[in-house]
Formats: sequence, structure tokens, C-alpha cells
Amino acid sequence: MSSIDELMNLDLESITNKSIADYIWIGSEMELRNKSRTILDGPITDPKLLPKWNYDGSSTGQAPGNDSEVILCPQAIFKDPFRKGNNILVMCDTYTPSGEPLPTNKRFNASKIFSHPDVFKEEPMYGLEQEFTLLQKDVNWPLGWPLGGFPGPQGPYYCGTGADKAFGRNIVDAHYKACLYAGIDISGTNGEVMPGQWEFQVGPTIGISASDQLWMARYILERITELEGVILTFDPKPIPGDWNGAGCHTNFSTKSMRSEGGYDVIKNAIEKLGLRHKEHIVEYGTGNERRLTGRHETADINAFSWGVANRGASVRVGRDTEKEGRGYFEDRRPASNMDPYVVTSMIAETSILWKP
Repeated sequence: MSSIDELMNLDLESITNKSIADYIWIGSEMELRNKSRTILDGPITDPKLLPKWNYDGSSTGQAPGNDSEVILCPQAIFKDPFRKGNNILVMCDTYTPSGEPLPTNKRFNASKIFSHPDVFKEEPMYGLEQEFTLLQKDVNWPLGWPLGGFPGPQGPYYCGTGADKAFGRNIVDAHYKACLYAGIDISGTNGEVMPGQWEFQVGPTIGISASDQLWMARYILERITELEGVILTFDPKPIPGDWNGAGCHTNFSTKSMRSEGGYDVIKNAIEKLGLRHKEHIVEYGTGNERRLTGRHETADINAFSWGVANRGASVRVGRDTEKEGRGYFEDRRPASNMDPYVVTSMIAETSILWKP
């Protein structure tokens, strides 16, 4: 009798040319959803070769019951680390049957910004630092914390090792390798300041691909925590009080910033970010006011600031960038639950296209 693991890991390539495509999209509350279909003649690497599909939008809060069909348009393909072989994960965006993007489809407007000639020629590059918290199932309390109680104060947990400091490393390591297998530009991972909290980084990646990859990395992480019976949260302040929140620091540069004389371009872009601080904050994640308090390595949500090597500023410039006169800057304001399509395109639009 076959076991469930044996059945899940059946080798299909030796007996059929069929493979499985997992279509993935963003729901009404920025939750990830998926459904799978059989495809022929794999491997497929171009999303244009995949058919559009549909789902019941009334069941996801994205369409009324009397007109519930929502169209899925494949936009990016990744290798499937769960099914392996020629099976794929497909990042999709969502449209009405008449071709109008849904209000939750933030990729549509981001694509228009990244395809603008002035943005395209600048080759906008991103490094996204995704923080997240792992919770014990049923009790919604951080992994490794005593039930109904608290661990020792912050200090030993950041990049920590040991059973009393690092909680969930098996999940983080599995996610790291799964992302590399999928073809995601994951560049690192580390334990964070609050116990049970971790970070992974995607990038450097150019343009809208950075957001496609971050969303897919989130999906893979969600699937791995599902397998382990652990709850994943991107809440920017999962535990109130004297505990660090969770952000998604967004590192950004353009071709001009990376070239000779780029430091002046960086300072000009930061000045424009400051002028549009309120507009950016509105789009930088739900509940971010609980995180951006001016404490725990954050700036105050109501005031824009920047500085060299200052992790208490809204925007940080690295020492190497200052020294070399070119490079990148880090927008530290985005929350862990931000939509990368919105944040990355907004930073590009403000710094490259917007004229004060």
C-alpha cells in the first residue's frame, strides 16, 4: 500500500507529458489563493503560452454572486518546489470578463509605471527585506514563546543560534532552498530581533519582477508553514509593547544612482520622497502606525527623515554609498504586509517621474 508521501512524490515525467500548473492570485484582503490545472507539453517557461483561467470571485469577496467570474492572467512562471519535475507555479493578476483590472489588481498600474520609457531606461533595481512572524497554531502566540507568557527581553535573538533563541529555523531553511529551486532571487535570510520573527531578502531584481518574486516567495512560505502546522503572519506589530515590529525595508537604485555622480541623484530622490511622505505612508501597509513609533529601529510615522547609517530614519543611506558617491538607498517605512506592486512602483514614480 502506498503512503501519502509516496503518492505526493510520484514521478510523472516517465509516464506522461502532462504536468501541473498552480495558478496563484491575490484575494480581497491581500491573501494568496491558488488552484491547479493540468497542462500539456511541458516544460513551459513563458506565461504567454499558458491559457487564461477563471474563478468564483463571489467566494473571495472580489465579485458579486450574479456576475462572479474573475479572469486569471498568467504573468510570471516559477518552478514548483513542492511537486518538482515540469510542474510550475504561476503568478497571475485578475480582471473582469470585459478586461478591466480588479481594484485588488495592483500589478496592472505597476506595470504601466515600469513600462514608462523614462522608468524603463533607468533600470530600477530593488532589494526587498521581508520580515515575518511565526505563530503557534490555535493559540496565535509566537513560536517558541511560553503559552500565556513571555520570553526573555530582546537582545540574544537577532541572528541567534540555539534552541532557546532560534524558533522555526527548519521552516526558514526549507523556504530558502525552495525559493532557490523556484528561480526566485532570494539573497539571504536571518533571525530577527523579536523571537519567532525572521527575515528573507529578495533581490537585487529589476522592475516588476521584484514584486512578482516577493509575492511568490510569500506563497511558498505560506505553503511550508501549512505543512508544518505553523501560522504565518505579516502583521507589522504582532505583539504590542517593547517588541520590534515587522517591516519590508525596500532598497532602491536606478542606473543613474549606480553611476558616477549618483549620490546627488539619490539625494534628489530622497527629497522628493520627503515631499510625498503622507501619500507614501497611506500605501505602505495596514496597521503601520502601530510599528512606526520612533522606537524599535523605526522613524515616527508623522515625520520624514533621512540619514547615513541611521536605522531610526525614514530613509537610510549606507556608508558605502556615501563613500563611493553612488549606490542605493533604503526606504525603511514599508510594513511587512505592504503590497510590493504598490510600493516599488510608487518609489519609482516619485523618484523618476514626479516633478515637484
